[in-house]
Amino acid sequence: MAAPSEGDAASLLPDLPGGPLQAYRARASFCWKELALFLEGEDMLRLKKSIFSALEDDPLFARSRGHELSLEKHRELTFLRCKRVLGRALLRVEDMVRNPLSVLTLITCLGTYDWSLAQKFLLHLLVFGFAIYKSGSERHLEYLPKILSMEIFGCFAVTEVSHGSNAKAIRTTAHYDPATEEFILHSPDFEAAKFWVGNMGKTATHAVVFAQLYTPGGRCHGLHSFLVQIRNPKTLLPMPGVMVGDIGKKLGLNGIDNGFAMFHKVRIPRRALLNQTGDVTPEGTYVTPFKDAKQRFGASLNNLSMGRAIIVAMSVVNLKLAVSIALRFSATRRQFGPTDEEEVPVLEYQTQRWRLLPYLAAVYALDHFSKWLFLNLAEFQQGLMGTDRSTRQAELGREIHALVSGSKPLASWTAQRGIQECREACGGHGYLAVNRLGDLRNENDPNCTYEGDNNVLLQQTSGYLLGLLELRLQGGARLESPLGTVDFLEAYPDILDQRFSCPSVAGCLESSVPLAAYEWLVCYLLRESVQKVNQEKRSGSSDFEARNNSQVYRCRSLALAFLELTVVRRFHEYVHQPGVPPPLRATLQRLSALYALWSLNQHTALLYRGGYFSDEQAGKMIENTILNLCAQLKDDAVALVDVIAPPDFILDSPIGRADGELYKNLWTAVLQESKVLERASWWAEFPASKTHVESLKSRL
Repeated sequence: MAAPSEGDAASLLPDLPGGPLQAYRARASFCWKELALFLEGEDMLRLKKSIFSALEDDPLFARSRGHELSLEKHRELTFLRCKRVLGRALLRVEDMVRNPLSVLTLITCLGTYDWSLAQKFLLHLLVFGFAIYKSGSERHLEYLPKILSMEIFGCFAVTEVSHGSNAKAIRTTAHYDPATEEFILHSPDFEAAKFWVGNMGKTATHAVVFAQLYTPGGRCHGLHSFLVQIRNPKTLLPMPGVMVGDIGKKLGLNGIDNGFAMFHKVRIPRRALLNQTGDVTPEGTYVTPFKDAKQRFGASLNNLSMGRAIIVAMSVVNLKLAVSIALRFSATRRQFGPTDEEEVPVLEYQTQRWRLLPYLAAVYALDHFSKWLFLNLAEFQQGLMGTDRSTRQAELGREIHALVSGSKPLASWTAQRGIQECREACGGHGYLAVNRLGDLRNENDPNCTYEGDNNVLLQQTSGYLLGLLELRLQGGARLESPLGTVDFLEAYPDILDQRFSCPSVAGCLESSVPLAAYEWLVCYLLRESVQKVNQEKRSGSSDFEARNNSQVYRCRSLALAFLELTVVRRFHEYVHQPGVPPPLRATLQRLSALYALWSLNQHTALLYRGGYFSDEQAGKMIENTILNLCAQLKDDAVALVDVIAPPDFILDSPIGRADGELYKNLWTAVLQESKVLERASWWAEFPASKTHVESLKSRL
């Protein structure tokens, strides 16, 4: 990429305000604007600026200080904001098709402002709308303009009260009646009620409902999706036979109306079946282009992969915001010093750097990976909607499924731990709600659960790896994949014979060192997992029991290590490419090495147990290199935050503002809280003629 001109930087990235943070900015080894333009490109920066400006300039999106909205008002405001975003057409459909990353940018920009808004928009337009576009056929295209205009409002209903991860066991049924050419949609009991469905609680008029499809004679053809009207768009009253409602307040994301629905023998037309993976003729004959029922089931739930990939990006944004707040705070908060008269910023302390800078490195590495994953998934989806039924397309689907299933746990758990570390690193001020870290923690938390529980998803990734090795051992097929993430396993036996070799801390500063260690670790855990599964089977366990008894310490660890390796490799290759501008190389390569070594350090016990590390010097060298990298990146930390932090209005954290006026901004925020200087209203209830104690006694 060519170096940006001064005019580009000035228009897309205005200068930051002066203030206490200027001291660190002046010490940075690179230009933050140059790095932002290299990472994002002009088009994405321009799109981000237009979205953020649209939000800040519109009174509907004004931040409210000093009072909490009621649940009803919160959901009303989120709906109105979603309607405004759709009306503004911040991103044209042709732009989405031309550059899929623009879709991800729009969602994450809205989420940077408010995740309830982003998710409401996402669920309606991209989950509900895309499900109809992708899973339906020409007869369903009439709904797309209605979705864009919000003439109808949608949700995506898979999960039930008694079944979430095990989608195959969903109990809602759709029996076909050839006499009327209708499906009869039915929930046998409350356990089969659709539950946790975003947008369903108050606002959705239509739902993509997953149910078990039955044809005459009682034959079940498995899970299929149907477009179902659940409310009257003009009155929002439930349709006949539909019981629909709100499940109530949650730990976070309360602008989203999560709901439930039960169907009592609701008749829907035959054309309501989204028939891309299977259809029913007017006479009641089931037809499908898939010969393998497992492939058809996977294709019917393919929308979930897109949702999981977006959750990876959402988790990264949450960590970006938390790290931005905590590092700007750390660069301006002064405590203690070499003398009583001189206090130093807490960022100067080794412990504070060690706590925060690895998460800054994680933001950069995971952000690059999430975009790479999303682009490859978009390419795969385009192939599915076309005529590509090649072997490579099938293999790509399996590889992407494994990557998405493992990356959601890695990203959401990393963000979960990182946000908590940032909260604690800001001391008491991090616990103040106005500084947003509590909201980030609560709104990131469900990323660990929806679209698949993290621990369950990791079994998909480990199963993919075990299956590849099994095929290799049985038939001698090469271990390779379309995206190349498993190609290193071709050298599986040789890698297991390798041992750690790095003579000095200076040598460990290169991220190729942890990359080699990670390849060994994945091979080791793969061997351990295979041996454990086989041992269980030899002991008489069924396949189900053998897999179940091999998860902890083996298959689960294997899946996480494989995803960590993939993220490390992708970022390593990116920052070492020839196109990286010379002024940016050193900093980016330090970030790559820090993320790799910090992640690897969590597996030290395994590296020793398996014999890759042989003496105490290996572990010490990794630790010393991590501390060395943190020290080297300290003066660049504020500039690195400037690259990823949104404008102050969007960040919405007094202690994280770009001017670094920590106490001035905090004081202003406290004063904006309603009635902070007034006497408590309940105090007036005490009679003036009685003491506090007497008044209390009179109440008892």
